[in-house]
Amino acid sequence: MRNLRCAHRWVAGSYSRLPITAIAWDDGNDSVILTTGPTKENDLIQLQRWKTAEDSDSDAIAHDSQLITSWNAPPPSPSNDCDQIVSLHCMSENSSICVVLKGGDIIIIRELPHSEEEKIEIVGTVDAGISAAAWSPDGELLAIVTLADTLLYMTRDFENIVDVTFGVTDLELSKQVSVGWGREETQFKGKGAKLLRDPTVPEKMDEGLPSPYDDGCCTISWRGDGVFLAVNSLQPGKRRVIRVFSREGALDSVSEPVDGLDSALSWRPAGNLIAGIQRHEDQVIVVFFERNGLRHGQFDLRLTKDEISIPGNHIALRWNVDSSVLAVRLPNRVQLWTMGNYHYYLKQDIFLYAGKELQEPSLLVWHPEQNLTFAASSNCDLQRFDYAYHVAASEPVSPHDYGIVAVIDGQKLKLTPLRTANIPPPMALYELSLASSIIDVAVSSPKASRAHACIAVLLPEQIQIYEWNVAEQKTQSPLLRTTLSLDESSKLTQSDRKLLNLQVIFLGHDHLLILQSHETHNVAFIYKTERDSLLLVNSTKQSIAHQFLNDISRTDPLLYTRTLFPNVQVAQILYSDADLVNWQKKTVIASFPKSTQNVALVTLEETHLANGSSSLTGVSTLAFGLTLGGSLFAGNRCITKNCTSFFLTPSYLIFTTSQHLLKFVHLTIIENLEVPLDTPELDERCRSIERGARIVTVIPSIFAVVLQMPRGNLETIYPRALVLAGIRRKLDQRKYKKAFLACRSQRVDMNIIHDHRPDEFIANVGLFVDQVVKVEHIDLFLSQLREEDVSKTMYKETGISGVLDAPLPNIENSSDTTTRELSKVNRLCNAFLTALKSRASANLQNIISAHVCKNPPDLEAGLSVVASLQRDHPAKAELAVEHICFLADVNKLYDTALGLYDLQLTLLVAQQSQKDPREYLPFLQNLHGMSTLQRQFNIDNYLARYSKALGHLHETGVFEDFKSYTIKHNMYEIAIHICRYQEEGVKSIMKPYADYLHKESKFREAGIAFEYLKDYASAAKCYHLAHLWRESLSAAILASFEESALKALAEKLAETLIQLKDYQSAAAIHIDYLHDIDVAARILCQGYWFSEAARVLVLHRLPASLELVVDTGLTEGMASMTEFLAECKVQLSAQVLRLRELRIKKAEQPLAFYDGSANNGADIPDNVSLAATDASTAGGSLFTRYTNRTGTVGTNATRKTSKNKMREERKRARGKKGSVYEEEYLVNSIGRLIDRLNATSDELKRLVEGLARRGMRERAKAVETSVIELIALCRNCVEEVFQTNKVVVGDKVAKDGDTADRPSGADGLLWDSIEEVQIRRDPPMVKDFEKVSILGS
Repeated sequence: MRNLRCAHRWVAGSYSRLPITAIAWDDGNDSVILTTGPTKENDLIQLQRWKTAEDSDSDAIAHDSQLITSWNAPPPSPSNDCDQIVSLHCMSENSSICVVLKGGDIIIIRELPHSEEEKIEIVGTVDAGISAAAWSPDGELLAIVTLADTLLYMTRDFENIVDVTFGVTDLELSKQVSVGWGREETQFKGKGAKLLRDPTVPEKMDEGLPSPYDDGCCTISWRGDGVFLAVNSLQPGKRRVIRVFSREGALDSVSEPVDGLDSALSWRPAGNLIAGIQRHEDQVIVVFFERNGLRHGQFDLRLTKDEISIPGNHIALRWNVDSSVLAVRLPNRVQLWTMGNYHYYLKQDIFLYAGKELQEPSLLVWHPEQNLTFAASSNCDLQRFDYAYHVAASEPVSPHDYGIVAVIDGQKLKLTPLRTANIPPPMALYELSLASSIIDVAVSSPKASRAHACIAVLLPEQIQIYEWNVAEQKTQSPLLRTTLSLDESSKLTQSDRKLLNLQVIFLGHDHLLILQSHETHNVAFIYKTERDSLLLVNSTKQSIAHQFLNDISRTDPLLYTRTLFPNVQVAQILYSDADLVNWQKKTVIASFPKSTQNVALVTLEETHLANGSSSLTGVSTLAFGLTLGGSLFAGNRCITKNCTSFFLTPSYLIFTTSQHLLKFVHLTIIENLEVPLDTPELDERCRSIERGARIVTVIPSIFAVVLQMPRGNLETIYPRALVLAGIRRKLDQRKYKKAFLACRSQRVDMNIIHDHRPDEFIANVGLFVDQVVKVEHIDLFLSQLREEDVSKTMYKETGISGVLDAPLPNIENSSDTTTRELSKVNRLCNAFLTALKSRASANLQNIISAHVCKNPPDLEAGLSVVASLQRDHPAKAELAVEHICFLADVNKLYDTALGLYDLQLTLLVAQQSQKDPREYLPFLQNLHGMSTLQRQFNIDNYLARYSKALGHLHETGVFEDFKSYTIKHNMYEIAIHICRYQEEGVKSIMKPYADYLHKESKFREAGIAFEYLKDYASAAKCYHLAHLWRESLSAAILASFEESALKALAEKLAETLIQLKDYQSAAAIHIDYLHDIDVAARILCQGYWFSEAARVLVLHRLPASLELVVDTGLTEGMASMTEFLAECKVQLSAQVLRLRELRIKKAEQPLAFYDGSANNGADIPDNVSLAATDASTAGGSLFTRYTNRTGTVGTNATRKTSKNKMREERKRARGKKGSVYEEEYLVNSIGRLIDRLNATSDELKRLVEGLARRGMRERAKAVETSVIELIALCRNCVEEVFQTNKVVVGDKVAKDGDTADRPSGADGLLWDSIEEVQIRRDPPMVKDFEKVSILGS
């Protein structure tokens, strides 16, 4: 779909009057090396260097050339009129030039010779003469075919390394496989045999007959990688044959016989095809061969009868450097062919003018680095052409973006509106046939002022304007509106015959610009398009060109512009390498750092957010340019360096990259342009595309991007960014129907219709219903509602605040606070129910859907609507029940209808279900024969609504049934509530309720229930089991327990409380109920309540027991606490030291640390980058075994079973030394130690105070010192152990809720362990210990 547009034409006059005989590129300084002579009259050879005008220091054409040297080359023999140059090659690295003459001389010309070197040196001579020569692409080998039919290979030092002689036996070499097709014995004979002929066998087998126009020349062509060489030569007495040789000189293959094969030859640099010329009586075709010599396709050159008879040496073939364009050199012109979808397009038919006559382009050579640049010589003139790819497409401005694309194919123009007819090339919707080959074409979309598109076709001597009405449903063919002869309009004189038409573009609505090339400058004409004519309104004459355009012949000329917005009235053109200028105001609009290949313009209104409000600051024009190297510039800023194509829409810059991604950039001021990252899975602005795809056009109105694949076929995609931008724009404009249909066709979650602007949509639900109209569409929208806000999750806005969005409409009614508190789905359903009240007759189905689509579904309300219809409109009720059964589970609907106690509605729903009538009909008939209360009870009991059934059963007045039903379903609380005003009923229910609580081990509640029933004995037992000693002993006394039973109960309770370490309560029982003061005091001492024990003994006049009880308890307590403190100190010291060692090891050798092996400094293999084999990764690498983030683990090492998980849990809990869990275990152990110390702080304090009170000062001092030392140790290690100064980049995975990377099974435990160690935790607080002052410091 891409055309070739001439970006620059440079013409140089001849330095001498001798004809140009050879040309070559010097890629070192982008200049052309050429030779003139020798001729019959003059044997002088002149070697010259030509530079383009922009590389010259002066405007004069004569200064663009430089004579390198000259010498005389006499004829090699008296039979020859003059010598010929067969090869010219420039070696830029050593500033030398190699010239190979037909007479056999190989000459080196040194531009900067050393003192001991000669400027011109004949480095070798082939005595037999040379018919063809060619250097390999890498410049290391020179291939020569002599007149004696031998092939020579020479190195850069001109040493002969290969000498191969052509012979007849070469033709016997064949790599072609024959399966017998075409032989006599394999052919079917008989009636109708011709109709049954194998279509793979040609009717006539070529014998290799030479063409009558064959000149006997030999041609050499290297493959692009320099590994193989093709030689096209004439085998005397046989045929013309193409031989393929390897770089070592071995014959690889020969071509199959082809009648009429000419000497032209060019091997495609990509390597897959060898191009040649075959002549027929009525046509000349380009034929292709594979490396093995087999034919592989062809195409016609479309020559006239007069052109078919031209001599063979007047046709030559040349592939460009990237194999995309094939140049065919003809006597009067050059053809440029491209291929797409196996069809060859004639993109340019270049006529070279020189004076008044057409001249033969005797030589043509492509630039070795710039793929669309070539030089051609015509007699004494040299011309350079720079081309650029260009898609002739209409502007992407809605609603007139029909995606019209014009493709040039010689004299045919293929037109396709891709929006309405996506026809793959080489086909097209319409083809225009013109009188001559097309040079350029421009397309202008329909506008509001006109309903047709305009197509401007530039021909060699005229321009034609076509109108095409593409807005009609049945598109008509384009109509020719006007034709203008450019010679007449510009009034050219005879001296101006060197003008060539280059480009045509539309400027604004009704202006057309045509660019023509002269020898020294370019000329531009602006025409105004009228109904049936073109009016010249401006032109760049010589005076204007030098004053304003600064002599644009010295710069790259007009390339490619497009005006995207109708309000742009000025004509904006690119007139130089990097400057964009306003034609009328003569001011530079934008500048690029480098010369650009393609340029596009867009205007936007800039906004800046200030204090939360938007303020309009002006209108800006953005210019985007793409260089030949793939750099995309926005003014002076480089957007990306790997762009392959780009396109502008009113909202986006869209471009493709060499990483095969399609990216979208929101248009804003240059400083705020944000290019998305290469993350198509995360960002809607980035999308993966097929390898090598390029943009053809963009159609925003249907959210389409048309891409062309490298092989030529088209692919239309609907990128999410473009789709969402269009949907948001429709929602901003309150065009809800278009937004809905876009969501429906593009599979976009319809929640965006509400979530984009929730309050506005809630206020305009009625407008949505009026626009959408269709009941089915409204149902579709309601059925897809979800609580998720898709505008913040899957369709998060990626735009930039610097872009002015559509103006926000005023919202008249906003939702109140109560509505906002509801869920999103219920709020929307309620809004639809409100809006549909006045449309109940037409939207009854939607009302039912709104009820059913609530969260949770309001099935009762929906069935109530059906029930009302059943009473008023029975016919509609059946349709309504069908719809509601479609939306919800019919079994739930059946139960809900039954719960409404409406048997008729229940029957209607059951008939729509898959239930067996033999099941539900007897059941419904049985219910129909019952009384109301009995029917309601049976329905609720059937539906397991036992609380309602219990209420209905109570209303019947049968208490025994009520009680038995309560016991059956354990509904004691509900039954008590129902009977709350009936004391006897409550007591009757309370007894089984108390037994039920006792059975369920709810002893406290059971005791209360028994006590409510005055059953104190049972209550005492229940309180005892609940460890409620006060309530139990009180109930026992009220139950009149015997003294022995009461004492036994008290002893049991005291023992239980001691086990629970409730020493004060146990002591209270011994004091109050058992009257054993000594035992009570000992129990208090066990709990370190020494002060309370002393008080009790003194209170009961037992001071003598202080020494026996309290002092003994203090001694035992001191021994226990001293041992505890010593153990803590030893544990803390050992674990902190071990933890320090582990962390040092982890920092030095992380792999050894996680492997849990100690290799004493030995090398530990890191198999992270190895292939996933059982041998290399059976144990798992650092990242596979313990994080599962990279690589794989051997199948024999899988740890995802539950058994392995339990084993891993035990390993983690033990924290065995040397395991990966040891660090986590040590940190947690130290934390638990600090917690134990804090928990015993009060007991230690009471112990120290007790020892001091009883005169044991030294012991108290020892305990206090040990405690203070342990506290100091804990505080000193907290920072190191818990890494309080650790910088953490991110929180634990579980905190974010992102557990997508967490493995399952045993590996998940390892993951958790590593994450636990890596995060920073809050260290535990160490409590202060208050000293006793009398003990001293």
